[in-house]
Amino acid sequence: MKRTYRLFLLFGLVVTFSSCAKKGYLFTSFHEPANEGLRMLYSYDGYKWVDLNKIYLKPEIGKQKIMRDPSMVQGPDGVFHLVWTCGWKGERGFGYASSKDLIHWSEQQFIPVLQNEPTTVNVWAPELFYDEVKKEFIIIWASTIPYRFAKGVEEEENNHRMYAITTKDFKTFSEAKLFLDPGFSVIDAVIVKKATEDYVLVLKDNTRPNRNLKVASSKDALGPYTGVSEAFSGKLTEGPTVVKLGKDWLIYYDAYGEKRYAAIKTSDFKSFKDVSAETVIPEGHKHGTIVPVSRKVIKRLRHPEFISGSRKRKVE
Repeated sequence: MKRTYRLFLLFGLVVTFSSCAKKGYLFTSFHEPANEGLRMLYSYDGYKWVDLNKIYLKPEIGKQKIMRDPSMVQGPDGVFHLVWTCGWKGERGFGYASSKDLIHWSEQQFIPVLQNEPTTVNVWAPELFYDEVKKEFIIIWASTIPYRFAKGVEEEENNHRMYAITTKDFKTFSEAKLFLDPGFSVIDAVIVKKATEDYVLVLKDNTRPNRNLKVASSKDALGPYTGVSEAFSGKLTEGPTVVKLGKDWLIYYDAYGEKRYAAIKTSDFKSFKDVSAETVIPEGHKHGTIVPVSRKVIKRLRHPEFISGSRKRKVE
């Protein structure tokens, strides 16, 4: 019995290792001044990141032809969907494109929102989330509609709230609705599914002098989100993205006040530990989202010349 037990343990370890070895992560990215386009980092452990050092999609839409805050998810059919900010001000919509392999992309589209709100100042940082329960994509973003909400300490053109639309096919969309009004200017929110009927919203309190990160909770991906927490990051922080690693969650964010990219670990979104010293983030990386992928996807991006036609070969 003892020998069998040891063999079982050994077999279990091999299976676990083999399963982990097939996993990887992509981190969408851009460099200032945001006119080059989509970049990506990759990692095999979620802590140490390498820049693929290539532009995968150059922005062609919007008045300013920029690509900021690229957010990406992989749908249940394997297709990758990407949305991004395409203008600082004056745009009532965001960019969208899709890809099966992250190398060849669909024609870029401008997705209009808040068309019935002519005074809308901006559409910032659209963030994608796939709702497995309703089998639809949720897109949330920050916009300012002057004189719509209590002013607080913000100027009217900087008093943001979060809005949302849903879609199943990126061809037809629901009407834009208010997603979050926490009573203060809010931007850069991301939806995280912890468990069934247990969702967390990581958000930026954009009011002066705060400009830090907080969390709220809901039983539904579309909210309502309540119980906004105290800040878990320092001031002058933004652009959070969240990835689950084992039993823990890592929240990456731009600590722009300190001119560094930071990471915080949590298991419950109540207690937080700074693990920035354990991470490696390439210089110049800006606001993006992390997408779990197979290592095969990363290999294809690292060695595209060997993953096509007769030139296909094994790569490490």
